[in-house]
Amino acid sequence: MTSSASLSQLFWTRGDDSPVTHVERIPPRSGVPVAWPPWVSPMFVEACRDQRIISPWSHQATAGTLAHEGTDVVLATGTASGKSLGYQMPVLTRLVTDPRATALYLAPTKALAADQLRAVVGFGLPEVRAATYDGDTAREEREWIRHHSRFVLTNPDMVHHGILPGHERWAVFLRRLAYVVIDECHAYRGVFGSHVSHVLRRLRRSAARYGGKPTFVLASATSGDPADAASRLIGRPVTAVTEDGSPRGGVTFALWEPPLLPADPGLAAVPAPRAAPSSTDSGTPSVPALDPEVELPQVRRSALRETADLLTNAVVAGTRTLAFVRSRRGAEVVAAVTRRQLDEAVPGLGDRVAAYRAGYLKEDRRAIERALLSGELLGLASTNALELGVDLVGLDAVLICGYPGTRASLWQQAGRAGRAGGEALAVLIARDDPLDTYLVHHPSALFGHPVEVTVLDPANPYVLGPQLCCAASEGPLTEADIELFGGEPARAAVHGLTASGALRRRPSGWYWTHAGRPDVDLRGTGGAPVAVVEESTGRLLGTIDPESSHAMLHTGAVYLHQGVTYVVDDLDLADAVALVHQEEPDWSTHARDVTDLSVVNVRSSVDAGPVGLFLGEVDVTNQVVSYQRRRLGSGEIIDTRPLDLPVRELRTVAVWFTVSPNALATAGLEPADFPGALHAAEHAAIGLLPLMATCDRWDIGGLSTANHDDTEAPTVFVYDGHPGGAGFAERAYATAAEWLSATRAAIAACACDSGCPSCVQSPKCGNGNNPLHKPGAIAVLDAVRAALAAARPPAHSIGM
Repeated sequence: MTSSASLSQLFWTRGDDSPVTHVERIPPRSGVPVAWPPWVSPMFVEACRDQRIISPWSHQATAGTLAHEGTDVVLATGTASGKSLGYQMPVLTRLVTDPRATALYLAPTKALAADQLRAVVGFGLPEVRAATYDGDTAREEREWIRHHSRFVLTNPDMVHHGILPGHERWAVFLRRLAYVVIDECHAYRGVFGSHVSHVLRRLRRSAARYGGKPTFVLASATSGDPADAASRLIGRPVTAVTEDGSPRGGVTFALWEPPLLPADPGLAAVPAPRAAPSSTDSGTPSVPALDPEVELPQVRRSALRETADLLTNAVVAGTRTLAFVRSRRGAEVVAAVTRRQLDEAVPGLGDRVAAYRAGYLKEDRRAIERALLSGELLGLASTNALELGVDLVGLDAVLICGYPGTRASLWQQAGRAGRAGGEALAVLIARDDPLDTYLVHHPSALFGHPVEVTVLDPANPYVLGPQLCCAASEGPLTEADIELFGGEPARAAVHGLTASGALRRRPSGWYWTHAGRPDVDLRGTGGAPVAVVEESTGRLLGTIDPESSHAMLHTGAVYLHQGVTYVVDDLDLADAVALVHQEEPDWSTHARDVTDLSVVNVRSSVDAGPVGLFLGEVDVTNQVVSYQRRRLGSGEIIDTRPLDLPVRELRTVAVWFTVSPNALATAGLEPADFPGALHAAEHAAIGLLPLMATCDRWDIGGLSTANHDDTEAPTVFVYDGHPGGAGFAERAYATAAEWLSATRAAIAACACDSGCPSCVQSPKCGNGNNPLHKPGAIAVLDAVRAALAAARPPAHSIGM
């Protein structure tokens, strides 16, 4: 068994110049075993003993007994605590003792459902007849599953698209439905979680139509209020079990800040920023000669490169390691660099490392999962596609490249290591980002706080209306259904849908008026995924969600797939296909976009004299207008090329603050500095919001201006990047003082002079991080905080 000390030595040595800013030691914990509850089937107990499960832990028995008694329950304990057995006990016991009963298992990812199928089949209970039913299931298998499988493992998307619309074909299964298991239920947050909450209400409705009354068993990572979140998710009260009785090996958790690099003289050749932002820059600028008068900034070593180096060290030492990387491109880069470095050290060793991400074909995903489980792979660079619950037995270490957005995700990812009960190592490698920089220097924000409350809003009208249409297409809505879907908000939505002609009122209820069924996308990806096809061979490489396609698959974009580089020749949005060819350019591509925003209404506000704080609805338009080609290694901008892509429109919820010009002048800012100061404050505020809400910076957007048409004042907006909002702006409004104080602290603590990615620069800025005024951002935030402190706290929402 690998010790904590030997694991740590793989990655760092102590010293004043160590990149390790903090080491947290989480001691091992003893387990609390209990006897098998008397209601558990002896057949199931024997199957468990065959797998060396001698007895359950206390939390497993408690949750299983509640579910056996018919109580909806959520088991919210730590990663690797054995939550699966907590629901397997009542579900498999019922299936082996009642030959007519059925059960449904829902997971947020296909990988997790496939993993759970392996676990259920491993018990050797043939009468259970478990099967996965998802988008990868062959059509000839689907009919057999409908008629013969008693334990169907699927995902909310398939329930929404494949089961509920044809509920008549599932009538027998639904009538006998005894349990619905919802695994990793904390993943259902924001707009996606709000959609899933209504899918579950529709499932309850369809089951009741045929006489089914299932008990719900939910499994969750530890969260702020699991009972409340689970209750909102399924639409009825849920009892929480949170006392973890499982043993746990010790964990050494290190925070790692990549070192500063010497200034690159090539950066002096980049044109100096202009005084005002421009969202429509295009063309091909020439690169001026080196200016010896330019002060060269220091930059940090890339978190991706640090992660690749650490993964290389781990694989050379034979340490099984999983590296989580936030983006699909990043996971490909880490895997490619690691393979190259390993092959240089030991030819062929690079074959023991792979990338894993969404968008791979089913066959590729399953092959990688098998290779990891068998030990054929020693290292894997993955997006959060492997964060949730997949049983990766035998991993020693986890590398987390960039804060994953929430403490819940951080602990989920860290918990992938040490599953055999041995010592484990987790390393959070900070990106050059305000939040990451703040966290590695303020470890109490990670280790001294509980995980976040899951945010979802079933009353979101952009979710509720379409879901009511789906329900009506499955059967007329009744007065009882109005209560099931939320009461008064649902009633108002039904009346609106009736007025618009989508529904028609008859004595027996409200009917869907169209021939086809409603086209509703649970994940808000905006339609069918875009296929990435190699033009010369016609080979399908993978898929990208439509929301990301404008930035990732525009004509000329560099696309990575399993370490191979392609360049996009053409993006056909109408046919949802991008044609690519293999190439190894010495440049990368970075899309640039422009955003406009208008205020629709104000829900709530705080009048703080020269400062105003607001929460309300806004309309946002966004367009990817160009992309930069940047030299690999130096980051030198080669050129900027225009793009002709359609405008996207979004109505959502925003929080914003205004500051009078006089207040900014009093804070020491000149009018010429207003745009840069507000822009820098906006970037940093977006970067720090994940401290307050269950989001990351890619879930939210922002806009700043020295004089907005609707507010007639200098304004900073931060908005939810989902139709109708996702609850993040509301959370920012409610915690404005704490949120903006943390933002100010992160900027002030950064050692740079004029702003860098660690404080006020943003990786997603459509204006190329221009202009930015770091001292001005501190002045803006000081003025806002002082005014809000003297005013009343934010009020609760006062409606639309």
